[in-house]
Amino acid sequence: MLSRDMRCKLLVMLTLSSVLLCLWLSNSSSFSQWGIHQHWHWKDSKATASHTDAPTPSNGTAVTKPSEATHLEKCPNDPPELAGPLRIVFDQEQSLEELATLNPYVEFGGHYKPPNCVPLQRIAIIIPFRNRDHHLRHWLYYLHPILRRQQGDYGIYVIEQAGEGTFNRAKLLNVGFVEASKEKDYDCFIFSDVDIIPENDRNLYRCSQNPRHLACAMDKFGYKLPYTGYFGGVVAFTKEQYLKINGFSNNYWGWGTEDDDTYQRVTMSGMSVDRPDRNIGRTKMIRHQRDKGNEVNEKNYAVYNRMKFTQKQDGYISLKYSLIKIEKSQLFTKITVDIGKPPS
Repeated sequence: MLSRDMRCKLLVMLTLSSVLLCLWLSNSSSFSQWGIHQHWHWKDSKATASHTDAPTPSNGTAVTKPSEATHLEKCPNDPPELAGPLRIVFDQEQSLEELATLNPYVEFGGHYKPPNCVPLQRIAIIIPFRNRDHHLRHWLYYLHPILRRQQGDYGIYVIEQAGEGTFNRAKLLNVGFVEASKEKDYDCFIFSDVDIIPENDRNLYRCSQNPRHLACAMDKFGYKLPYTGYFGGVVAFTKEQYLKINGFSNNYWGWGTEDDDTYQRVTMSGMSVDRPDRNIGRTKMIRHQRDKGNEVNEKNYAVYNRMKFTQKQDGYISLKYSLIKIEKSQLFTKITVDIGKPPS
């Protein structure tokens, strides 16, 4: 038999144990404060995430799903980064190395394609050339940024006439069409003098339903068309339009009249010339003395007077030249050719 004191102590101990058990049960949720529940939940979510999340490269850049990376919308008709009127000056001249640094997006050989949309046209820009390196550097300084903002898939081709003989601008343009077409399936060709810079980047270097005259408001003519048939400086043809007119004449040696010949080829082929608004089509010419070997040639007028009878035989289909070399630099491709000499 337990004594009365022992029974009292036992009763107190049982009572205290019951109270403690009740307190523990009523406050069991407080264990979450120590991380017990969170620990097991974290282990479960971690195991699940290891099977479902996309991989992340070591530099922390999220990996884009292939379907998102390969699907691009067409570039807009009105490129969003255009600035409009530009201030064009020729008081400073950068080296080719400096120009390459300023245009890191240009691929070797003078090519560019917008990375975030599908360009509307593949554009070859053809420049007839000889002894105009300082003009070319000015041209590259302004045109590469303009062309990038216009979002075309473009390439720059400088077609150099070898030797010091009489210059033939139009024949070099035909050479440029042929040589550029060997490298890529271009659907638009811009034929540009090296000394003409657009003063507004909304003057889009692209082709349309008709041949386009992009230098229709030149500063040397008071920013207006000197006469209706003027078609010089910078012009644009689709591949089909160029072939329809049989390209340019090969028979204009020296300065003068080949632009008028080209205009007549367009109209005789049943096409008209498209021009931008005069405020959009403003261009500035780099002033210079006439080049040696490119003097005015009075014989060209006789060639022009016969063009209606010779246009289908004289041009792209009759082009003959010898390729001397192709040199690629960061900002352009130079193609040097021997185009012969004028008939005696």
